[in-house]
Amino acid sequence: MQNGPGTGAASRQHRHESFEQAPMYVAVMTYLGFGIVTLFGYFRDFLRAVGLEKCHLAQEREEQKDFVPLYQDFENFYTRNLYMRVRDNWNRPICSLPGPVFDLMERVSDDYNWTFRLTGRTLHDVINVGSYNYLGFAENNADFLKTVADKTRQYGVGVCSTRQEVGNLGIHEELEQLVANFVGAESSMTYGMGFATNSMNIPALVGKGCLILSDELNHTSLILGARLSGATIRVFKHNNMHSLEKMLRDAVCSGQPRTHRPWKKILIMVEGIYSMEGSVVRLPEIIALKKKYKAYLYLDEAHSIGAVGPSGRGVTELFGVDPADVDVMMGTFTKSFGAAGGYIAGKKELVDYLRSHSHSAVYATAMSPPVTEQILRAMKCIMGKDGSTEGIRRIRQLAENTRYFRARLKEMGFIIYGNDDSPVVPILLYMPGKVVAFAREMLERKIGVVVVGFPATPITEARARFCLSAAHTRDMLNQVLHHLNEVGDTLCLKFSRQKYSPQPDLADETDFELDS
Repeated sequence: MQNGPGTGAASRQHRHESFEQAPMYVAVMTYLGFGIVTLFGYFRDFLRAVGLEKCHLAQEREEQKDFVPLYQDFENFYTRNLYMRVRDNWNRPICSLPGPVFDLMERVSDDYNWTFRLTGRTLHDVINVGSYNYLGFAENNADFLKTVADKTRQYGVGVCSTRQEVGNLGIHEELEQLVANFVGAESSMTYGMGFATNSMNIPALVGKGCLILSDELNHTSLILGARLSGATIRVFKHNNMHSLEKMLRDAVCSGQPRTHRPWKKILIMVEGIYSMEGSVVRLPEIIALKKKYKAYLYLDEAHSIGAVGPSGRGVTELFGVDPADVDVMMGTFTKSFGAAGGYIAGKKELVDYLRSHSHSAVYATAMSPPVTEQILRAMKCIMGKDGSTEGIRRIRQLAENTRYFRARLKEMGFIIYGNDDSPVVPILLYMPGKVVAFAREMLERKIGVVVVGFPATPITEARARFCLSAAHTRDMLNQVLHHLNEVGDTLCLKFSRQKYSPQPDLADETDFELDS
């Protein structure tokens, strides 16, 4: 592939991504751990079958035994015997603002996590390193939220109608104009739910006879939208340009299966920042391939808009590419803007088409007025339209926090994934027992973390995912790092064999690519 414009920038960014492999013994112990838990699971299922252990899961009644089963026993095996043992690490009840710190309601279980009861105690000032509050706009500062309160008094909290009927407010149109201006597009449309922005708009863009080329680590909302569209889906290796170009070449040369007719459309679907890996899309190279093979590009900036780029305008600004080269720009307001909903931006013809063909536009209730005003407030702050430099200060603070936190983790010897510019920082834990112990130990130290394992990740790559925020102070980060260092030593989680150097990695980018 010939290097296109901006490919040098892409190469420099790609060199700063790390996906270090764990030692072989870690993989062996991880599989062994899952094997032991699975064997005990089958043993406990046997005890339940003979009546020696009570089964708490929902089951069909005896008189329904000849019906098609509502509850597949084998499908619930993982839930019964693995997830239930560690369920206390998820769905923890929060009873305060989910800012850089929050309060948790203490709960205990008397039946091994099948049910929980609240103790009445509250864990105060737990440091929050799990929320997507990248710029700290999930806040309750009365001075900052005055305009939101004013709009709530003016419009109320709900519209109770679609935009096509009587739910189209002036602030909705103001927001769409501001979003288009912010991302550098001709026009935009906003939606009340981020997930539905992908899942309900992709079927309006492609259908039968079209081809979707999807990155293997794309979010579930993209995958669902692709499946609902009826288009043919092919998956390329994560951020691997050789794999993508091979699929593009085959698609252009061979056409549709059996008939070999040309595809009606070829749509490449990628994310700006991948939420489980912390990696950044190789945008200039993908744009070069898209132009070479006359395909379309759908870019999901849910985690990157507001969070990367000198002025928070996402990966297009990070790489210095023209936003017009991205056919469909998608993003959400649930992360950097501390609100809810999403947007689609692009050419005016595209947005006008979606206004009448998108299920989210035609059938969904319009965005809540206070949510709309919160997005307007945050976006104007980022753009400096509020007359302050608070927005740019937060963007720079997030970038500083991100690089500091990642550098310290590498010094400590943890294996972390992703790009140096990404505020999503996965720490690899691997073994199922260590995942559980890590989450519980960190909560004991008043650090709220998110842990993720199979099936959300590959079975050998369970991890803790840290999301940094501009609202985190250096003292907060140092406190988290101090406890991480101690827990890492206690649980033997420092698997990295690389010697960390603060100097940029000068290795060739092909060292990090997967074989196509």
